[in-house]
Amino acid sequence: MKKKDKINKILDILAEVYPDAGTALVYKTPFELMVAVILSAQCTDKQVNRVTTRLFSKYNTPQEFAALSPGELAEEIKGCGLYRHKSRYIIEASRELVKRYGGSVPRSRSELESLPGVGSKTAGVISGVIYGGSALPVDTHVHRIARRLGLSRAGNPAKVEEELAVHIPPRQRMAAHHRLIAHGRKVCTARKPSCGNCCLAEFCQYQPKEERSCI
Repeated sequence: MKKKDKINKILDILAEVYPDAGTALVYKTPFELMVAVILSAQCTDKQVNRVTTRLFSKYNTPQEFAALSPGELAEEIKGCGLYRHKSRYIIEASRELVKRYGGSVPRSRSELESLPGVGSKTAGVISGVIYGGSALPVDTHVHRIARRLGLSRAGNPAKVEEELAVHIPPRQRMAAHHRLIAHGRKVCTARKPSCGNCCLAEFCQYQPKEERSCI
């Protein structure tokens, strides 16, 4: 089966199983989403939402975050992993937004990636969710599933995105991103995936450790 046909079938199945998949992060503005996505690194969306519910009730604009010290913000977000690093990134990004964009979050992925703490995945999520961009952000779930299904062998997330995007139309990429994440969280987990309940089993090349040959 050609890769394009395989990907189309996979996406059709995921659309049936996860028709309403979308970001689980709670936000009201593009800036709040940016902060939430930065916080989500090595932290569950559920925990991020707990932290941001309190955080955004106190501060919710780039100007307000730009006025904070790293220590002040760190105290507010310490429920998330790497909170000291994230506090610096968020404050620096907020100051850049105020300085360069008048407090608005830019639309283009390249401009987003120029902000401190905003990598390719974060920029892709913001661009896709808020502005309808054509990104296909590759997080740990998307990367894992792409490898297990034989859709990409690349170790670099940017390369994985490049290889997948060749076969997925721009308007379908964010939906694919959300559905792959949903499947990765519910079924195709990093440890002990529920292979017996997987809707994509017929396409999978993954072999659980206990079933691998010792030869």
